[in-house]
Amino acid sequence: MGGWAIAVHGGAGVDPNLPLERQEQAKLLLTRCLNLGIFALRSSLRAIDVVELVVRELESDPLFNSGRGSALTEKGTVEMEASIMDGAGRRCGAVSGVTTVKNPISLARLVMEKSPHSYLAFSGAEEFAKQQGVEMLDNDYFITEDNVCMLKLAKEADTIMFDYRIPTIGSESCSAVVDNPPLTMNGLPISIYAPETVGCVVVDFQGRCAAATSTGGLMNKMMGRIGDSPLIGAGTYACELCGVSCTGEGEAIIRGTLARDVAALMEYKELSLQEAEDYVIKKRLDEGKAGLIAVSSGEVACGFNSVGMFRGFATENGFMEVDVW
Repeated sequence: MGGWAIAVHGGAGVDPNLPLERQEQAKLLLTRCLNLGIFALRSSLRAIDVVELVVRELESDPLFNSGRGSALTEKGTVEMEASIMDGAGRRCGAVSGVTTVKNPISLARLVMEKSPHSYLAFSGAEEFAKQQGVEMLDNDYFITEDNVCMLKLAKEADTIMFDYRIPTIGSESCSAVVDNPPLTMNGLPISIYAPETVGCVVVDFQGRCAAATSTGGLMNKMMGRIGDSPLIGAGTYACELCGVSCTGEGEAIIRGTLARDVAALMEYKELSLQEAEDYVIKKRLDEGKAGLIAVSSGEVACGFNSVGMFRGFATENGFMEVDVW
């Protein structure tokens, strides 16, 4: 196969009781982002430019857990993280613990292109953002009413919550939370599984691959917690063969080095993109729950072992699909 291809995701682990209206809102957002990426690819933009463009759009919309609308820490603040990788030369950039940067994915790209490093975090990342003149806003900009309610419920339950975007006009709208089967993270109990990290992967008209991932992390997470999204090889990876973005239980994705394993299986075992994706989802997650999107030379692949995953795909040959379940 050949030609360009693009995939986007809005997170794995969709709550089965998520209202249809919210499902449709998510599909419309993913469709809008796909069309944005398709137009950019048809305009001959490079893969690295397209993934940044699409993830910026996702970060700017409060529907998913990235940028504005990010999950809240135990202190009621937002700590965002993101990474980007250009398969051409395997260049990469990542940030964690940013609190005032409107679009963390663009800051991650600046780390890749304008610093001698691959990863900056917390005060260092914020200072670098100021030096680069990126748009910065008060932390309150990123906090939504929905997430304030979700944090309250998480504290009442004394647990970490994976944010799942059920409208929260009173706690009864979150009643589905307590009915989910018990899950654990690193052996400790949690009560919800439904993260909504965002990501985009692209192979462009010249066969160049790129990947980008952005998130606010877990609801009621400890201050300073870092997940898989900014970790190259875990939540994000791109090389000359493929681009991969992951979503789900970050600790499990980190242990399984999920994104890099897809590329490694293609490189060392000569598996197809879909075969490699299937293998890592089935064999590398232990008891964790996660999903991923991947592209390679005109083709797309997706896999998840959670209830659902917000996702969309398009290829140069006219294929386009947006789905949840």
